[in-house]
Amino acid sequence: MHRAKPSLVRRRLYGILERSAVDEPLVHAVHIGLILLIVINVTAVVLESVPAIRHDYRTLFIAIETVSGVVFTVEYALRLWCAPEYPPWHAMSPLRARLRWLISPQSLIDFLAIVPFYAAYWDAGGLRAFLLLRLFRFFKLARYSPGLTSLMDAIHAERRALIACGVILLGAVLIAASAMNLVERDAQPDKFGTIPEAMYWAIVTLTTVGYGDVVPITGLGRAIAGITAVMGLVMLALPVGIIASAFAREIHRRDFVVTWSMVARVPLFSDLDATEVASVMQRLRSQSCSPGELIVRKGDEAHSMYLIASGDVDVMLPHEPLRLGTGDFFGEASILHRRRRSVTVKAATACRLLVLDADDLHQLMEANPAMSAHIHDVMRKRGEERAV
Repeated sequence: MHRAKPSLVRRRLYGILERSAVDEPLVHAVHIGLILLIVINVTAVVLESVPAIRHDYRTLFIAIETVSGVVFTVEYALRLWCAPEYPPWHAMSPLRARLRWLISPQSLIDFLAIVPFYAAYWDAGGLRAFLLLRLFRFFKLARYSPGLTSLMDAIHAERRALIACGVILLGAVLIAASAMNLVERDAQPDKFGTIPEAMYWAIVTLTTVGYGDVVPITGLGRAIAGITAVMGLVMLALPVGIIASAFAREIHRRDFVVTWSMVARVPLFSDLDATEVASVMQRLRSQSCSPGELIVRKGDEAHSMYLIASGDVDVMLPHEPLRLGTGDFFGEASILHRRRRSVTVKAATACRLLVLDADDLHQLMEANPAMSAHIHDVMRKRGEERAV
């Protein structure tokens, strides 16, 4: 009995911190508050670099740093305590799970974000440079941004290819620097006299920065410079292309997983095998709606069924509207029975819908008798048709 209570509290805190219950107002309030605090911190660091602003608003900056340090410390401690609730570490002992969390990348960012507060508190004069670590709080936003999370996942997935690109780039620097040292060292011994000195020029040229403070003056040197500049375009395009492709794949994978889970949850499709679910997904199209926008109107012909990917819609029933949210669906009964819409549906919030046209659904059923039989069986078992 006594051991269950801390576990329940820990699970509840984990749900708040990791947004496992995204529809709760408390979860939204906590995460919006943390995001605002991070933005305020980064803004304060930038403005504090201006002497006049730092002098006039010194008290405000101290207050921001104090509140931020306390809040981020409490957040860090709570996340450490909740580490055993993270799915990958469920089977571990609490101590081992917390140790694993301490060395995770996001934990290290959280730690570096609170170090400046304590460095400033103890007035560690020799550690003033650590105050720049306050900018690490910006990277805490990655936890609250699916896009940034996807980008980091893409970089991690392609880490070997990116390391290979780095090795190739280093090889190109060495070759270009060695060649330029060979042909320019007599003409410009102060700039190309050694390979390490020539490496500065090679790095600047290969990265397409081209400061112009070190340039070749011999004909052969200029030819090598031209080849090096062209190589630089290729060297930069290679990692950019790798990251862009990986990022696109990661976004597509996340959308695929979300769409798959939504299709599989729909009662009409819940018992379909993987091939049949995939055939449904290929025919889905996306539709975005703004708040108050009519999606279907009573009396209109039924052309599509809808799955709600995000947001809420209101089904305008005679007595009171019926609110449908993410994961719900509507409109299938009308297209299966080829009848007009019996009610109006409008967007209650900004929402994204996945639309399956009536012709596509009927073609799927005609092409796949097993799917058709299953869908009609589901409709019979439900006993009543959806109102839309």
